[in-house]
Amino acid sequence: MVSDLGMTRVIVKVGSSLLVDPSGEVRRAWLETLVSDIANRRVQGQEIIIVSSGAIALGARRLSLPKGGRASLEDAQAAAATGQILLSQCWAELLGSQGITAAQILVTLDDLEDRRRYLNASATLDRLLSLDVIPVINENDSVATSEIRFGDNDRLAARIAQAARAQCVILLSDVDGLYTSDPSTDSTATCIPRIEAITPKITAMAKSSTSSGMGSGGMASKIEAARIANAAGADLIIVSGLTQHPLARLARDECGTLFVADKASSARKIWLAGRLTVKGRITIDAGAAHALAKGASLLAAGATAVEGKFKRGDVVDIVSDGTAIARGLSEYDSADAARIAGKRSNALEIVLGYAPRAAMIHRDHLVML
Repeated sequence: MVSDLGMTRVIVKVGSSLLVDPSGEVRRAWLETLVSDIANRRVQGQEIIIVSSGAIALGARRLSLPKGGRASLEDAQAAAATGQILLSQCWAELLGSQGITAAQILVTLDDLEDRRRYLNASATLDRLLSLDVIPVINENDSVATSEIRFGDNDRLAARIAQAARAQCVILLSDVDGLYTSDPSTDSTATCIPRIEAITPKITAMAKSSTSSGMGSGGMASKIEAARIANAAGADLIIVSGLTQHPLARLARDECGTLFVADKASSARKIWLAGRLTVKGRITIDAGAAHALAKGASLLAAGATAVEGKFKRGDVVDIVSDGTAIARGLSEYDSADAARIAGKRSNALEIVLGYAPRAAMIHRDHLVML
């Protein structure tokens, strides 16, 4: 049975297609049942953080914008700014009816990619939960751009799970988990109840899945969210939210797809693995890839190419055979990294003109992907 009742801190993500009907109105009757489920879980000792979509859809209706407010970036930003007030009011009112205080947090991609701001967000979430407050989180779409944004709240929910050190992420969806093929066109499609590892086969299944079209996430984004959450030691569950009391159903019935978490790494490595942006790439040979898999640091001798412009301490991907296999904090800027790539340790001081550091990326600041 797919269940999360043994978890003490859980992220619940609600998509636009569940929260807002096609006319742009909040599905209030359904939302009341979800809030009731959340209140019951709190009585059982569970801490809940809500990641809620819906601001753009609500704002678009209020402003009479075409294409659900997504005709242009400017329209989406205006719709988000207008709709976020309506969304936060709705959550505050319904949670308040259950005696629960709500807090609104709007974040951008940079807030969780920058290490200091990530730690600030983590501390804020901890303090709110200690005060018995439920944080309601959304991407700050009023200032986000196409280049600097999460793009969907599935990945945002996974990143919030990292920052909050949650044990589980529940993605309430318009489908009841990951299916072997598109259930709307294939009557033989079956829901996969449990996934221990996200293989290329699993990723391929996601490409054939459907999306409601109101929001920005599809099954592919949910698989990526599962990767992020699992790397942080959090399980992730995809389950239908189309029924009344969706969390009560999850606890009671055999439904949904559970992505089982990996063993959690250190806090810094969790942050590294979950980042969505990097400053550059270092390509390595097969020998270096084998050494990294065994827990070694990346030495200059194993590097074959350096791409991008980065400074010491910036996050870079480590690439083997065209695929990013690891991520870490570079000990060198891009210019010096390029100069020493492929060089043995005893030659580095001659090339650089100063005493070299022990590694291009030290194993303490490196995480396998």
